[in-house]
Amino acid sequence: MAAATQLRSWTSTLALVLAFFSFAWTAGCHSNGRWVDIWGCMPQLTEPANLPPAPYNQTGVVFQNATIRQTIRVTLAAPIFRLQISNADPIKDLPLAALAVLTVDISLATGQTTNSVTSHPGSRTTSWLAPGNAVGAANFSGPGVGKTDHWYLLSRVEGFTGSSSSSVSSSSSSASSALVIVGDSISDGRGSTTNGNNRWPDVLANRLVAAGAGVSVINQAAGGNRILRDGLGPNALGRLDRDVLAGSSVRYALVFEGVNDIGTAGLGEAEQLETRDRIVSAYSQMISRLHAHGIAAFGATITPMSGPGQAYGEPSREKTRLAVNDWIRTSGRFDAVVDFDRLVRDPANNTRLAPEYDVGDCLHLSPAGYKAMGESIDLELFSRFRDGVWKMV
Repeated sequence: MAAATQLRSWTSTLALVLAFFSFAWTAGCHSNGRWVDIWGCMPQLTEPANLPPAPYNQTGVVFQNATIRQTIRVTLAAPIFRLQISNADPIKDLPLAALAVLTVDISLATGQTTNSVTSHPGSRTTSWLAPGNAVGAANFSGPGVGKTDHWYLLSRVEGFTGSSSSSVSSSSSSASSALVIVGDSISDGRGSTTNGNNRWPDVLANRLVAAGAGVSVINQAAGGNRILRDGLGPNALGRLDRDVLAGSSVRYALVFEGVNDIGTAGLGEAEQLETRDRIVSAYSQMISRLHAHGIAAFGATITPMSGPGQAYGEPSREKTRLAVNDWIRTSGRFDAVVDFDRLVRDPANNTRLAPEYDVGDCLHLSPAGYKAMGESIDLELFSRFRDGVWKMV
């Protein structure tokens, strides 16, 4: 981009058509295609511990006279991309000096004059930092170059698929669509390998690509996220519009949340009963809103959370988990159920993860566990609900 772009505090995202595409846009040439989300992450407020390292984090300003190089893995082929930059959390302008992709380089000449910055801390992917405007540099090297395992400012990538002039494969036809995962740290990949792309949504995305399904996987999960209450980012019920309904060509949503609501609620019977009822009510609201937009709603059962030293696994909380899972399985409200609980629990103790799937904290899964989860989902679901669903709400 030749000119700096100002992202105002009153808007949450700015869509930028990447400048390296030299051919002209014509409506007739692309009349058979459409925009589809092909990558995304949940924007959230950055904790102090997850701010960039010095000298890219100073009092009252971050990324001053700096370039951020970030790697993202899109899950559907497309000849044209557009990128969303998020300024959802700080009450400050975000001046962008230059942009390129893929990897994505963002140069900020004046930085962002706040230490509250929008990011996705759980990227499980290394980002690189360089002083000055290093957009287009083959490598980041020399004095001052730093790295951090977080994404900053990136929110969403859309691809234009299925145009008559496109040379992409049939997996990116005009029928291409997106699956959005609404989740917490288990979907965000806590316990997976940094730069390994082996979260369970990654495993599922690999299978969909291999099958030529034309379905992208958009991982809108974040560590600590809850259905009912905000944390560093908005609660799942509150962010449904931004993270799912506002997406391009979304046909499916998979809701895999609730463990943090149960695990942070008080131990008393009355509070746990209220938590159970409110989770179920929130699920119902989310399903109705998804159906109103023609989106198929899949529900995943909450995986085991008990074990030595794991406060989430107190008996009253385990009782709530079982009750919520029973509702997910038997209510008939979700269009399909993915039973992660039965898949990864210990056959000898159903309150705990199977030892080979436990990363060590009795809550998050190992790469082997995530592989099993990603491989367990029936790809036929995406054919069955290819046209979405339309139900009375």
